[in-house]
Amino acid sequence: MEIQRHFYLNELIRKRGNGFVKVITGLRRCGKSYLLRTIYKKHLLSSGVLPEQIVEMAFDEYDNRQYCAPDVFYAYAKTKMEGQPECIFLLDEIQLLGDFESVLNGLLSQKADIYVTGSNARFLSKDVITEFRGRGDEIHIAPLSFSEYFSAFNDDKFARFQEYMLYGGLPLVALATETEDKMAILNSLYTETYIRDIVGRNKIRKVDELNDLLDILSSNIGCLVNPDKLRRIFHSVKKSQITSATITKYLSFLEDAYLLERANDMTSKAMPISKPP
Repeated sequence: MEIQRHFYLNELIRKRGNGFVKVITGLRRCGKSYLLRTIYKKHLLSSGVLPEQIVEMAFDEYDNRQYCAPDVFYAYAKTKMEGQPECIFLLDEIQLLGDFESVLNGLLSQKADIYVTGSNARFLSKDVITEFRGRGDEIHIAPLSFSEYFSAFNDDKFARFQEYMLYGGLPLVALATETEDKMAILNSLYTETYIRDIVGRNKIRKVDELNDLLDILSSNIGCLVNPDKLRRIFHSVKKSQITSATITKYLSFLEDAYLLERANDMTSKAMPISKPP
């Protein structure tokens, strides 16, 4: 069973050979690695690229731990490029490669075509801009749209839509067959991955405040909110003395992690909150 992601595949195809590092970003477990190392790789091979022209590396796999050393990987990459008219790099969890920005910029100068994914715990959209000094081209992917979701099933569209609305569009959840499994995956991702990422990256001490903020925002999807309004809700409902400045920081952390998206309202200073598509 394969979930089609035609829009993002076409983005990768369109950007092929453009002289930039193509950086795939997005919410954890939204399908970045699968898009790169399965869907796009299959396209490359079907379009005539030879297997020896593709250099694939997942830096989070135990067998590849030696290649996380920049000198080791750079030497390996150069040997793979020898004698090849074109060399395409598909690199997963690039943040685990030491000094990765220098390594990739070095390979770019030798005409390599490079595609990478990065963990949003340590590699966000703003990092793409700073780390690659203008040579990074971001491709941001969202969880599954309903069209993508339904492509894996093609049965009762109404029932699948109800399921999609309830559990969302994360591929791992979509492909789980049992309700208990779907709930367990979502709970684990929320607590062990998303919240842990945000807390660890931003050194948050009051984790309960962050969780309360997410609860309040989740109850107000589509409503106009701003930090001061949220502060008043905290004061009245949670009996908390959290400040607007702290809420503003937390909102930026949640946006960085792709858990929320800001839907700007040009007629109001309030900020509508939306779920990622």
